[in-house]
Amino acid sequence: MMSPSSTVPTVPTVPTAPMASTASSAFHDVFAELNADQRAAVEHGLDDSSADGALLVIAGAGSGKTKTLATRVARLVMAGADPQRLLLLTFSRRAAGEMERRAGQVLHRALGLRATQMPPRFPWAGTFHSVGARLLREYAQRIGLDPQFTILDRADAEDLMGMQRQALGLAETADRFPLKATCLNIYSRAVNSEARLDQVLQEHFPWCFSAHDALRKLFATYVEEKQRQRLLDYDDLLLYWAEVMAEPSLAREIGQRFDHVLVDEYQDTNRLQATILHRLKPDGRRLTVVGDDAQAIYSFRAAEVRNILEFPSRFEPPARVITLERNYRSTQAILEASNAVIAQAKERYAKQLWSDKTSEERPQLVTVDDEARQATWVADRVLERREQGLRLKRQAVLFRTATHSAPLELELIRRNIPFVKFGGLKFLESTHVKDALSVLRWAQNPHHRLACFRVSQLLPGFGPASARRLVDAVDGAADMSAALRAFDPPRGAAADWAALSELMQTLRDQPEWPLDLERSIDWLTPHLHRLHEDAAIRLADLEQLARIAQGYSSREHFLTELTLDPPEASSDESGVPLKDEDYLILSTIHSAKGQEWNAVYLLNCVDGCMPSDLSTGAQAQIEEERRLLYVAMTRAKDHLSVMVPQRFYVTQQARHGDRHLYASVSRFLPGKVSRHFDKMGPANERQAPLPELLKPAMDVAARLKKW
Repeated sequence: MMSPSSTVPTVPTVPTAPMASTASSAFHDVFAELNADQRAAVEHGLDDSSADGALLVIAGAGSGKTKTLATRVARLVMAGADPQRLLLLTFSRRAAGEMERRAGQVLHRALGLRATQMPPRFPWAGTFHSVGARLLREYAQRIGLDPQFTILDRADAEDLMGMQRQALGLAETADRFPLKATCLNIYSRAVNSEARLDQVLQEHFPWCFSAHDALRKLFATYVEEKQRQRLLDYDDLLLYWAEVMAEPSLAREIGQRFDHVLVDEYQDTNRLQATILHRLKPDGRRLTVVGDDAQAIYSFRAAEVRNILEFPSRFEPPARVITLERNYRSTQAILEASNAVIAQAKERYAKQLWSDKTSEERPQLVTVDDEARQATWVADRVLERREQGLRLKRQAVLFRTATHSAPLELELIRRNIPFVKFGGLKFLESTHVKDALSVLRWAQNPHHRLACFRVSQLLPGFGPASARRLVDAVDGAADMSAALRAFDPPRGAAADWAALSELMQTLRDQPEWPLDLERSIDWLTPHLHRLHEDAAIRLADLEQLARIAQGYSSREHFLTELTLDPPEASSDESGVPLKDEDYLILSTIHSAKGQEWNAVYLLNCVDGCMPSDLSTGAQAQIEEERRLLYVAMTRAKDHLSVMVPQRFYVTQQARHGDRHLYASVSRFLPGKVSRHFDKMGPANERQAPLPELLKPAMDVAARLKKW
C-alpha cells in the first residue's frame, strides 16, 4: 500500500449452479491475463465482505487501467452484483462505452456464453454530467425542477451570460469589464471548485477582482434567467446533483440504488464531483476509483489533484491503495526517462514504471538552432520512419500550445505530408450545426429564448430587434402555436415566416423522431445556400448529424446526449482530406492524453514553452506543467524525440525590432534527468554554451511572454 508522500434494458440472468464449474474455469483463464497487482484490484473486497471499503487504484501510464477496471466490473457481476445496480462514472461517453464493451467481453468469456448470447448491459455507465442529467430528470418534481429542462451547451451559456451582461449595462461601464466568455469561466470555476467568488478571482482571475460586486450581481441575474427559461448549463448538472445529495433522505435513496460505484480517471475530478461521490458512499464501502496523480493536467477545467492525493484519508478506515506499475506500452528506456521526470514532483504517489519491452534505442534530446530547423528535422524523421515501414498514423507530434505547431504545419504542407491537427473546430461549434440544433431546442422548450433568437435571424428581414420582439411574444405565451400564428413578422420576412411558423407548429404539436431533424434540415437547406458559399460542405455535416440521430430514441435524449458529449470534428476542421489514407497526427498534449503512438516528437521543450511562461506563477502550476511533460513522454511506445530549439524569431517589437530570443532547455530536464537521453544536434558539439543560454530561466520566460 502506498500513500501520498512528500515525494433499463433487459439483463440476461447470470448462470448459476449448472454452469458454475465451467464459468469458474473460464474466469480463471481471464485471470491468467492479469498481473498480481491488477488481480488484487479486481478481487478487492470479494473474499471478505468486511474488507469492501474504499479502493484507490493508482494506475501508471500504460499499466492496463481500462482492462483492470473492466475486469473488476465483470468480477463483481460474477460474484452476484446486479448490472443494473452498478454505477460506472467516466469523463466521456466513448470511455463509458469502451468500459461497458470490455466488461461485456470478459463476462462473455467467463460465463461461457455462446456467440449469439449477449452479455449483461450496464444501464448506469456514463459521464458525471449525463448521469447527473438523468437523475435530475427523474427527481425533478421532487426538488422543484421542471422535468422538461433544456441543457445549454457552452456557446449558448456564453450567449446567455452575454445577454445578461448587456441588460445590466455592464458592457457600457467606464472600466473594462470581463467579456462574456471570461464571466462564464469565472462562474464555472466558482461552482466546480466550491470556492467563494473572491477566492476564485484572487487565485485565477486577479485582473477581474475590481469587478467583484458587479460579477456577483451578474451571476445572480444569470441564474434567475436560466430558471425562468427552464435551462441548465453544464455546471448545473453537477451542482443540482450535489444539492440533491445534500438532502439526507434523498442521498440515502440514491446511494442505495447502487451497490457499487466505480470511477475512472479520478485525478480529473473537481471538488464538486468529489463531493457527489462522498455523499453517494459516505463510508467508502463498495467505492472504487482509478486514476494517476502523475497525469492530473486539467486544472484549467477546475480539476483538483488533491482529490486523488487525499482520497484515502477521507474514509475511516482509510481507503486501500493498490499501485499498477507494470507498463505494457513503452520501452524500458522511455520509462526510465519518464520516471526521472516525475520523480522530481514535490508530492505524489511513489511508483516506478517498468516494462519487459527492451530496446537499445534511448529517447533523444535534440538541440536545433530555431523553430524552422525544428520543423525540418521533424519532417525529415517522420518521412524516414515512414520509409522504414512506420505509417504516418502511428507517429505524432505533440506540443504545449496549439500555436507551437505553426512552423511545422507550413513545412508539412510544403512537403505534401498530410496531417490532422487535434484542437480545431468542434462539431457543435459549427454555425450550421448550431442552427439545426437550435430549431430542435426551440421546439422542445418554447421558453428557450436563445434558440428562438438564433433561428429567427436566419430569415431575411429579421434583425436583432425583430428577433427580440418574437422572443418576448413566444416566451410569454401559454400556447406556442397560437403565439406564432398571431405574430406580425417584418415585411421582408413575410414569405419565409410562414414556412418557419408551420415547421415549429409541426415539431411542437406533432413530434416524430428522427423525422423532426429531417424536417428541420429541409427547412434550413435554402437558407444555407443563401447565407454560405460552401453550403454543400455544410449540408454534408447536417447529413452526418441526421445519421447520428438514428441512434437515439427521442428528441430529448438526442439533444441531451449530443450536448453533453459532442462529436469531435466537422468538415472544416484542420486536417487531412478524405482521399488520404494515411496522415501524421498533430496534437496538443492535453488532447493526446489517453492515446499512444509508436513514435512521438515533442516540440519546444524549453523554458517559456515547457513550462509555459503563463503557468509559472505558483508551485502548483509548475507541478502541473511537469505532469504535462510526463504525459507527453509516456505516449511514446518505441521512439521519443524531445526538441530543444535555441532561438525564437520575434517580430514587431516596438523597441528592438525583429530579433532572435535565446532559450534554454526546460527546467524539468536537469542533468540527472537528461542523462537518460541520447543528446543530438549542433549544440552538443560546442565546447561552451552561448552567453545567452546562461541567462536565468525566468528572464527568458519574461521575454517570451512579450513575444
